[in-house]
Amino acid sequence: MAAPALIALAHGSRDPRSAATINALVGEVKAMRPDLRVEAAFLDLSKPGFHTVVDRLVRAGFDEIVVVPLLLTEAFHATVDVPAAIAEAAARHEGLRIRATAVLGHETRFLEVLDERLRAALKEARVRELDALVLAAAGSSDPLANQAVVRLARIWGAHHKLPAVAAYASAAPPATGEAVRAFRAEGRRHIAVASLFLAPGLLPDRAKELALEAGAVAISEPIGAHPEVARTILARYAVGAVELVPV
Repeated sequence: MAAPALIALAHGSRDPRSAATINALVGEVKAMRPDLRVEAAFLDLSKPGFHTVVDRLVRAGFDEIVVVPLLLTEAFHATVDVPAAIAEAAARHEGLRIRATAVLGHETRFLEVLDERLRAALKEARVRELDALVLAAAGSSDPLANQAVVRLARIWGAHHKLPAVAAYASAAPPATGEAVRAFRAEGRRHIAVASLFLAPGLLPDRAKELALEAGAVAISEPIGAHPEVARTILARYAVGAVELVPV
């Protein structure tokens, strides 16, 4: 019997760099588990759409699908959009067993990826000394989602023995520029920003623009198609596949 198929479900973006990054990430997953059927899909704005991919898998004979949401917070998309898409897919395909796993979330191991991306940015900017850090995320109207970023920033700063704050590209204060200016008002001049975004797009670009305008010395690229993220996707899939087994 074939293992359940895996759909890596991203939000989607009008920026083609976003879909390219998601496809590269799914390529990493496929390389790690060539025995699995792994597909990328998007909720909106990018192709292929989620239901298109589900239809394709059902036609290929899969009656079990595990969906891993490529989201970093348990906000609106995770709590409303993904469950709605799963329910619609189950209603459209009688006998299909499909479930979504937990989102990628803020794994502390992702801090190592953030450090890797930030070291590259610091090297390019020829910066050797830092005295403050800003962790830039998308932001949400859900305060619990924003608090998760605050907690991660606190852990990250403690690891580097530097003050660190969370900042957001939308929906919540402070913006990245405000966070950088607040540190500069304290007399700190070497402030770096790490991009807690999975892929490039409008929000990461805006966060970077505001940070540079405020005087940040370096801004990292988004997490992107990193093997650590691919391993997390497979870990989520493993739990979801077990949960599909009838009790």
